Amino acid sequence: MDSNRKEKLVFNQPKTFEERKTLTKVLVELFKYRMPLAIDSLDHPAEKAFAAWPERIYILGPGGKVFYKGEMGPFGFDVDAAEKALLERLGG
Repeated sequence: MDSNRKEKLVFNQPKTFEERKTLTKVLVELFKYRMPLAIDSLDHPAEKAFAAWPERIYILGPGGKVFYKGEMGPFGFDVDAAEKALLERLGG
């Protein structure tokens, strides 16, 4: 994406899980993520199971049941909608 190049957010594809963890930490700190994240392994089982490319906000319940599936990010992220769905799920 041109916007990623402009903002110098272009990274090489990680070749190890440790490299993927390092890149995740960079993005969490840069964008000040406030929610826990899961890091998919290099064979991408979460991406395949949830059509999670490029990235999405999901709220999962017991047994992996999907309670909220957001739009593709980063431009489709709706943190307020995710928070509302989570609060509804928690009964608040």
